[in-house]
Amino acid sequence: MNGSENPPEVLWWKAPLRWWVSHFAQREERMLLVLSIVIGALTGLAVVAFIFLTERLGMRLYPVGSAAWRRVLIPVAGSLAMGYLLFRYFPDARGSGVPQTKAALFARDGVITLRTVLGKFFCTSATLASGIPLGREGPSAQVGAGIASVLGRRLGLRPENVKALIPVGTAAAIAAAFNTPLAAVLFSLEEIMGDLNAPVLGSVVLASATSWLVLRLLLGNNPLFSVPQYELVHPLEFAIYAILGVVGGLVSVAFTKLLLGMRQRFLRMPALTQWFQPVTGGLVAGLLAWRLPQVLGVGYGYVGDALNGRMALQFMALLVVFKLLAVTTSYASGNAGGIFGPSLFIGAMLGGVLGSVAHHLLPAHTAVPGAYALVGMGTLFAGIVRAPMTSVLMIFETTHDYAVIVPLMISNMVSFFISSRMQRQPVYEALANQDGIHLPGAEARQRYGQRQVSQAMRAAEEVMPSHLTVREAFERAHKTEFHSWPVIDTRGVVGIVALARIEQAMADGEEAKQLSDLVDPLNFPHVHADHPLYVALERMGAAKLDVLPVVSRANVHHLMGVVTLQDVLKSYGVLGAGSSQSPQE
Repeated sequence: MNGSENPPEVLWWKAPLRWWVSHFAQREERMLLVLSIVIGALTGLAVVAFIFLTERLGMRLYPVGSAAWRRVLIPVAGSLAMGYLLFRYFPDARGSGVPQTKAALFARDGVITLRTVLGKFFCTSATLASGIPLGREGPSAQVGAGIASVLGRRLGLRPENVKALIPVGTAAAIAAAFNTPLAAVLFSLEEIMGDLNAPVLGSVVLASATSWLVLRLLLGNNPLFSVPQYELVHPLEFAIYAILGVVGGLVSVAFTKLLLGMRQRFLRMPALTQWFQPVTGGLVAGLLAWRLPQVLGVGYGYVGDALNGRMALQFMALLVVFKLLAVTTSYASGNAGGIFGPSLFIGAMLGGVLGSVAHHLLPAHTAVPGAYALVGMGTLFAGIVRAPMTSVLMIFETTHDYAVIVPLMISNMVSFFISSRMQRQPVYEALANQDGIHLPGAEARQRYGQRQVSQAMRAAEEVMPSHLTVREAFERAHKTEFHSWPVIDTRGVVGIVALARIEQAMADGEEAKQLSDLVDPLNFPHVHADHPLYVALERMGAAKLDVLPVVSRANVHHLMGVVTLQDVLKSYGVLGAGSSQSPQE
């Protein structure tokens, strides 16, 4: 805690809070459990407000049966206005919220600012209310984690305790958003923490239960979807559910690759265009809604129709294609919103299509299409989000029917297997990487030993500005002891160039080219301060470099220093401390 005194009339409310923290300083576990209840209650209130704003306001802006021009104008206007606010005031509130939450946990000491929390809440509410077809669950997770972070830091908790509260707030948000407290606990541990044995399990469970209780008290005992009783008609259906898993896996891969590919193109555009990029998503969604109004918004009401068999085959097939295009474009262009809800929507429609075909061909051996729509929801969620166990538990909590578990497991595992083979990198990890955020996996965190890059790194004293021409860089290169140098511009480090690459450019007559033309700012060799030294050595060998930039996990362009081959070898005792040997390529 900060020991400085503050005017009592300004911070009078902090005195009892600080006494409370001091009183429980020796009982941190009890303190975190009490905080978990508070976080759960506050997050539950925030999610209830989210639901009211996104659904009630949306019904007023583009009510059922409204003129077609409103279905085009409202999403365009909403995405344009929110795009400016996100660019100008709330840059950390763009996108889903799940990658940003994981970044706060693993790369930012649990820090999510109050500005980001407020911006995420209001910008996402307005964006979804205007009809942009994204989900509220991912943003709710960031808001819940942000509430936990702000509360923990305001109470003066140590960084490790603030970080421990991030999955607590996330679980509380998902529990209220989906009305599935057990699945929320599993998602927080499986996806956010990456560790089902995390020591914060008790706090996560308590926050999830508290948030769910707040939701029930304010909105009643109503499930997210009204689902008919599931029934397995014939063992042949297991084969059909496996086919659903195959189709779901392929659609998941198509969704992920299309989303990442489009987003990569938007990110390559000039920074000044970011404020109006989201209007692309609003325009595409609006034009698709001109033909099919059900594309707009979260669309959980239409999911309910598919689950209860109130949708025609052709209609659901159109919604699969239209919703996929609208969601990927809206997200890639920078609108605030998540992919949880859209994955459930597309999965329900896809399952409904396959179920309708199967029931038409084998009416005596298959259940009604709604059963397949239900399993399809979990199938797409498992394939896109890569959280198969959360998917199974979430659908089970929705139906309260144990009979659906086996078909779910079959379809989910097939979808997960196909998507993980065809798209190796999970979507949230890929999205974080595109933003320059490199998060450690659970396996990597376990391997990190005592010899880390931070122990051998040095200040980056020799760098090359990106505006230098190849000839200028060639002349400067021969005045230094190294054979490779970080390339920097106004963003920070944007690549690394080796002497051999400069000499090749000179030989090819590219003397007038700038160094920025020789590097890829989105994909260049680097290490992080918490990497083991052997990782630096391996990457130097693979790239044939004697220097690597050390960058922040939260921002790949933030140059923290460099690590040289000579320093790594000294750390391992290969070179003497007084050696002046120059490393060779």
